[in-house]
Amino acid sequence: MLVLASGSPRRRELLQGLGLSFVLRPTHCDEYSDTSAPDALVRELALRKALACPLAAGETAVAADTVVCLDGEILGKPDSPECASDMLRALSGRTHEVHTGVALRGGTGETHVFSECTRVTFRTLTEGMIERYVASGEPFDKAGGYGIQGAAAVFVERIEGDYFNVMGLPVCALWRHLQEMGEVDA
Repeated sequence: MLVLASGSPRRRELLQGLGLSFVLRPTHCDEYSDTSAPDALVRELALRKALACPLAAGETAVAADTVVCLDGEILGKPDSPECASDMLRALSGRTHEVHTGVALRGGTGETHVFSECTRVTFRTLTEGMIERYVASGEPFDKAGGYGIQGAAAVFVERIEGDYFNVMGLPVCALWRHLQEMGEVDA
């Protein structure tokens, strides 16, 4: 049985879309790190979450962490309308990276930790587009201040990599690792 160690509605929807049975057991842990490299950071945080997730026999924790990176700077979740607007202005007309780290921990201690990077190019955004999007409230629980699966879909000109990674869970890589652990059929 899979245990989703996350409260993310997007991750829950993605697992449901794959037809996987799972239970929710969100974990909370310290997200401070000395690591500034995005791939290393998301792997470290995902592993912390997986290790913090209590498991019963036969369960496997699925934990993840996602960051948006622009010119080497990690953009977190905006905490105000001004912060969200500033993030969107910075992303406007540019390419950024979305890094998601995933940690799978089986009840026997077997652990798989991996990350994916997807490059996302935004079209040039007008102030009106930014204002309307921020007013929708959608940016506030999302890394980088946007959700590709929502109204911000119209901002995206191009992606290179796993679309679902931008939503917070690289499903192709996840499936491959679950197969290796014997959690899903080949």
